[in-house]
Amino acid sequence: MNFRVLIAEDEEITRKHLADVLRDENYDVVSVNNGVDALEEIKSNDFDILIADIKMPGMDGLELLSRVKKISPETAVLVITGFGSINSAVEAMKKGAFDYLPKPFDLDELLLKVKQVRTQNELRQENIALRTSLQMEKKINIIAESRAMKKVMDIIEGMQGSDCNVLLTGESGVGKNLLAKAIHHASPRSGKPFLSLNCATFTEELLASELFGHEKGAFTGAHLQKQGLIKIADGGTLFFDEITEMSPSLQAKLLKAIEEKEFFRVGGTKPVKVDVRFIAATNQNINRAVEEGSLRRDLYYRLNVMEINVPPLRRRRGDIIPLSRFFLRKHAREYGKRINKFSQDALEVLRKYSYPGNVRELENIIERAVILEKGTVITAESLPQSLLMFQIETSLEPDKVKSLAEINKEYVHSVLEMLGGNKSEASRVLGVSRTSLWRMLKTDGESLSKQD
Repeated sequence: MNFRVLIAEDEEITRKHLADVLRDENYDVVSVNNGVDALEEIKSNDFDILIADIKMPGMDGLELLSRVKKISPETAVLVITGFGSINSAVEAMKKGAFDYLPKPFDLDELLLKVKQVRTQNELRQENIALRTSLQMEKKINIIAESRAMKKVMDIIEGMQGSDCNVLLTGESGVGKNLLAKAIHHASPRSGKPFLSLNCATFTEELLASELFGHEKGAFTGAHLQKQGLIKIADGGTLFFDEITEMSPSLQAKLLKAIEEKEFFRVGGTKPVKVDVRFIAATNQNINRAVEEGSLRRDLYYRLNVMEINVPPLRRRRGDIIPLSRFFLRKHAREYGKRINKFSQDALEVLRKYSYPGNVRELENIIERAVILEKGTVITAESLPQSLLMFQIETSLEPDKVKSLAEINKEYVHSVLEMLGGNKSEASRVLGVSRTSLWRMLKTDGESLSKQD
């Protein structure tokens, strides 16, 4: 995380010496010899702290302080005063200066004050990130009993210490968000924020504001400057779910942020520097998405440093029962039920079902059963009867095999009918976006709009 310092000092020897000392401490330093140039720098770039002499030709430190606080209120200002100008220092404090130092100042004291500003900024950033990611699970529970999921976890374990961008592919509901968290926690960034953004839930304008933030007055209703998620995640990881739902124009801006490690807020004119790891996920066929243009080819190459395909639940059947038992403990505790196991017939039904909605659907099924069950054991009668209709056959005849698209479509129709055609509720129950629901039903030229 870069910490940027701007020095405004007309004495050349003092200015150069101060800049050298701060660079030795690994700060990003820019120095100018007057207040006018300092103000132009503030207008063009973000700085964490401005160190300004009170007495400068053209524009003194007090006037510079007043203007900086209007343009960039988050920039801390440390003023340097000469002998006999203590009254000016007091006035500077009243106008919002962080602190002041009288000349001749002690370099160790100055470095201490700069460090204080850096610490305060880091704490403020971490507090923002904490508020933004309250939903983040500190303990990540990943069930990987099947051979297919053990391979995935081996890949993630092999990435420990790595900082590369990652692309997660797989059907909706397989647990890509959870795996993104696992990748973050296995990385050197584990102590920094992990934030996630579902690209399918925002319009293009709102997504741009959420991602990049905006300046005060950038559009109607923008009364204050807003930090975007890329800035809030600085030093940590930002996860994009359903990346193919992001518009091509926003994908281009994201690509620039990844390549140059900086971006512009909506309505902004100065770059904001960041250091973020990006993880993206999609439930679409990635090669088709690139060919059709829903995912920019250049962005795909930037994200696809490491691609991990997460298998659907029907391809990792060894995880079904362990997952079911995990969700049973979770929801029995949540609803205050004394349910502690499944009957054998319930386990058999769960084991044979095809799970078009994957792990997310399995959790919904178990939660529903916990709510309905009055005893201490989940029985087959506690499970949705529709599960019996869509069990995977143990012996298949070639001319009766249904495609996965047909199975998904039949099941989605069944859920829609059960919910009286309420597509929003069906999306929630199935654990998919409205766009994904529409795709499931669009086969054979069918349009979801007819069911509105």
